[in-house]
Amino acid sequence: MNADVKVLDSQQLLIHWQGHRNLTRRVIEAFPEKDLFEFSIGGMRPFAKLALELLAIGGPALKSIVEGTINEFDESFNPTTKAEILAKWDEETETINEYFSQISEERFQEMFNLFGQYEFPIYQNILYFVDNEIHHRGQGYVYLRALGIEPPFFWERQR
Repeated sequence: MNADVKVLDSQQLLIHWQGHRNLTRRVIEAFPEKDLFEFSIGGMRPFAKLALELLAIGGPALKSIVEGTINEFDESFNPTTKAEILAKWDEETETINEYFSQISEERFQEMFNLFGQYEFPIYQNILYFVDNEIHHRGQGYVYLRALGIEPPFFWERQR
């Protein structure tokens, strides 16, 4: 066996993550404007709030990793329309692409204290970003179905 063989390289990981982001963007698009900001079930946050959490993680976290700074988690972005969320989503997608490409393969194993709270190897932080997005997107699927809206197929991750 070759110990140098990897399951994924960093570019494949980025493509996987961006596929999930493409799908989550389509879930945001599927919501009626009012329901995006107001609809919830069982005391869970409306999907707009969940999307804002995701926006506060991906791009800002990668920027922090690349620059070696520890910034507090910041959810101060306060949009009032779906269009504002989608525009920010697209902006953060470019931020993710820009900063992800600056992380060398070796750095993925380095410990990093994300938001001054989560001390894990960089690769584990990135996997958490994807896991967290999948979790919240699942909530969005439940909301859409409760609203009588068919969500996008979860396996269709391209735009």
